[in-house]
Amino acid sequence: QAQLVESGGGLVQPGGSLRLSCAASGIIFRMYDMAWYRQVPGKQRELVARIVAGGNTNYADSVKGRFTISRDNAKKTVSLQMNSLKPEDTALYYCNANHIEVRSNYWGQGTQVTVSS
Repeated sequence: QAQLVESGGGLVQPGGSLRLSCAASGIIFRMYDMAWYRQVPGKQRELVARIVAGGNTNYADSVKGRFTISRDNAKKTVSLQMNSLKPEDTALYYCNANHIEVRSNYWGQGTQVTVSS
């Protein structure tokens, strides 16, 4: 079975950095588009960053220039480097794997990021 396991969340002060990681198993990782989403209570889950199988990336406007998504196909991991964190970045961050052609979509359990002084 496919499994995505996130790690790296925590409490950080405004202006600080965190690096989230997502380890995938049970999928042909290199063929999947990988993404990070986030959600706060009472709001819809929103896309933070995506890196497609070919390596192209896209970001939410709110994180451009601060966050960087990367993938390691050999290790089957996707990472999100978050710099210059703001209180509004506080959310539960989810890893997502999506393969449009075979209609496969998987989610991790989420990792909490809290930005507060």
